[in-house]
Amino acid sequence: MHIVIMGCGRVGSALAQNLEQQGHTVAVVDQDPTAFRRLGSSFGGRRVTGVGFDQDTLREAGIEEAGAFAAVSSGDNSNIIAARVAREMFGIENVAARIYDPRRAEVYQRLGIPTVATVRWTADQMLRRLLPSGAEPLWRDPTGGVQLAEVHTSPAWVGHKISRIQEETGVRVAFLTRLGEAVLPTSQTVLQEGDLVHVMMRTDEVDTVEAAFAKGPEEEGGH
Repeated sequence: MHIVIMGCGRVGSALAQNLEQQGHTVAVVDQDPTAFRRLGSSFGGRRVTGVGFDQDTLREAGIEEAGAFAAVSSGDNSNIIAARVAREMFGIENVAARIYDPRRAEVYQRLGIPTVATVRWTADQMLRRLLPSGAEPLWRDPTGGVQLAEVHTSPAWVGHKISRIQEETGVRVAFLTRLGEAVLPTSQTVLQEGDLVHVMMRTDEVDTVEAAFAKGPEEEGGH
């Protein structure tokens, strides 16, 4: 596949090298010609100096035969404009944009442009370890009605089966993170100490779900 990348910073250059190693052809667009030094002498793809949302620049980068486009420059607006040009003007289906502002990221996600908010993700992961409370969304569907989230779980749930957790909280446990590894649980899987619980739930039920996970299981035969 031919892939066009806008932005030759640390992310763009690493992405370009990785994709080329996987056998894809790559073109990198950047306004600063000195940025291409990050690609190294072994990079065999195209280096195109120009604005990444300019149609002629994109054509020079081979957008018309591309199967994917990644906008990873340092500017949110530039990334979104370029992603929309690639999708709407050139019909590229596989488009992704890096966004620094998480509020914007959610808006563009609903427009159908997949976004990666790297700074937000890193900060959230740190906060989850520092302040382990509530639910932290990892993914939302484009309508915002359903989300995948890591939910802070009371130690009282340890030793109980996933089936009971799902029954009492009304959610579907999507996966666990156990000792750094992702685990797909069955209804018979028992929650262990240290497990991180990731659930699928309706966005309008987040508060109820958080409360159920924080409270722990109901006493047998009553509350």
